[in-house]
Amino acid sequence: MAEPLFLTDLVLAFLLAITGGLLGRRAGRRQAQRGEIRRRPLVLYVTAAIVAARLAVAVLLLATSGWPLVAHRLLLGLPVVVLPLVRALVRPSAVAAHTTAMGAWLSFYLLYVPPGPQDLPVAAGASALVLATTIGTSLLLGDRRSRGGRLARLPWLSGIAAAVTAMALGSLFLVSESATTDWGGGPERAGHSVHAMGHGHDAGDAPMRSVDELTGPRDGIPDARYTLTAAHGTVRLSSGRKIDALTFNGTSPGPELRVEKGQLVEVTLVNKDVTEGVTLHWHGVDVPNAEDGVPGVTQNPVRPGERHVYRFVPDRAGTYWYHTHRDSERSVERGLFGALIVEDGQQGVQQNVFTHLWPGADDQIGAFGTADSAERRAVQAGRPVVLRLINSSKEPHRILLGGAPFRVTAHDGNPIDEPGELKPGTDLFLAAGGRYDVAFTMPDDVVTLRLDTSEIPNEAGLAFSPDGRAEPAALKRGDLFDRLSYGERTGPKPEGGQAYDRDFDLVLDNGFGFSGGSFTFTDTINGRLSPAVPTLMVHEGDRVRMRITARGIIDHPMHLHGHRIRVISRNGGAVTGSTWWTDTLNVAPGESYEIDFTADNPGVWMDHCHNFEHAESGMIMHLAYDDVTTPYHGPAH
Repeated sequence: MAEPLFLTDLVLAFLLAITGGLLGRRAGRRQAQRGEIRRRPLVLYVTAAIVAARLAVAVLLLATSGWPLVAHRLLLGLPVVVLPLVRALVRPSAVAAHTTAMGAWLSFYLLYVPPGPQDLPVAAGASALVLATTIGTSLLLGDRRSRGGRLARLPWLSGIAAAVTAMALGSLFLVSESATTDWGGGPERAGHSVHAMGHGHDAGDAPMRSVDELTGPRDGIPDARYTLTAAHGTVRLSSGRKIDALTFNGTSPGPELRVEKGQLVEVTLVNKDVTEGVTLHWHGVDVPNAEDGVPGVTQNPVRPGERHVYRFVPDRAGTYWYHTHRDSERSVERGLFGALIVEDGQQGVQQNVFTHLWPGADDQIGAFGTADSAERRAVQAGRPVVLRLINSSKEPHRILLGGAPFRVTAHDGNPIDEPGELKPGTDLFLAAGGRYDVAFTMPDDVVTLRLDTSEIPNEAGLAFSPDGRAEPAALKRGDLFDRLSYGERTGPKPEGGQAYDRDFDLVLDNGFGFSGGSFTFTDTINGRLSPAVPTLMVHEGDRVRMRITARGIIDHPMHLHGHRIRVISRNGGAVTGSTWWTDTLNVAPGESYEIDFTADNPGVWMDHCHNFEHAESGMIMHLAYDDVTTPYHGPAH
């Protein structure tokens, strides 16, 4: 419901800017000719109709999605045009028309370049100043025009609008340029600047620690040892299509790494010829900070001919995955990823299923791993089957499963308590970077798994049958699985009202901003783009709460490194099923989540959208412990 309303509001705001300009132009001409306006022009009524439509959209958003989605509209974005518009309708005048025109422009600007919650008071003050200046200028010009003169006929109000736009965009550029991802290469600690966000503890005189000190065990013989060599290669899909890929050990997905909880794991990364550089990020595993594999934050990228050793001990069983964190948008898409399974005791036939979009000549190619066409597998009737679904793409995927009732036994590596049986045809919506473990008992008939990518036609389908000959069945969309109420709660109930050491509000939005040195329409966090997004500062042991609201038109799978988060509520509705633990939370348009976690893993951690395109354009922030610094520099993605 929220996404079409957001789109409608964007269109209406654009039209409002046009009618506002026409209204201001007409008011200026009438003022120059007669000195006053006594009739209500048609463009004023059109402007009023558009504003009324925007108010209706805001009321619908308030009714369906709640206050966080409309606060900036109702507190500032609409009042700046509604108040002068009412004055213009009640008592038409050149001054009222000019102020309405400027209010229409401000309303447009505040929607397309949305301020973050922390900037709302400043934006309100600036808007009031602009409207006051408009009133004063209009009064002055009206007096001068009544006496004639070339100076009075100049487009002063257009000049004010242009000057305000230039100053506003200039401030955005200065904020973008002054911020830095140099996390303490000098004496300052991470985030200890005007860009820090959060209150409470402070490191004070506590000794500072470097990221390089926060390593996994350096001594001891590893229980599991692997070498992964990154190199250019060719991946052949099941349809016969060839992909100019990047591979680990000559394959993509890379080799499955299967280990046990509590084991010392050692992985040596070797870069053969990937010129962009490579790292390894252990997605969902809360490794020590130095093992996290984020270039520019926890290490330098591994260049061709170089190697890097990671050592860590996984403390939770489940389905995880690894991928490069260097040039992720292109390198992961081209194949630098693989499964990491920490043995969890699930029995039966097990299969890792990556949902992936490969780069094609004209469009992306949807596939299960390398299966972009119908694939068949024989499974004896009566045997338990576990599918470990992993979304390695930048977009969320809808997965269709038909032919047998099933259970979702784990989410992002976290077991679900008392998972109930779901009827065949229940669809799974899997966040980018997210995982579901799906279990069923093989029937006498065929079980079909399909990837539904509505915008990208694909033939991907997996068919399980006793003889292995059955074709994947055609499946239609069904009801979506809802994690909020699934399973039975066996652990403690999240206490949303408890006292927290840190509270953060994150607003995910669409708007114009400076990214990569250019002004573009992109995705923002609290009105900012990396590296200007404030750092979330915490102290070890803090209980942290976040409220995350998506005011834009695109899904954002938010991934906090190094920590497992617990979902307390969605759109005000509490989690009633099994405790919802996750590491990659998809926040869809119009959704608002309350989450919490314990700051128990010191370091400087990325918190970013796992749609790599959004992250590359600036949807990145960091969670930094107040006694940790890092010597690394450069791009963090």
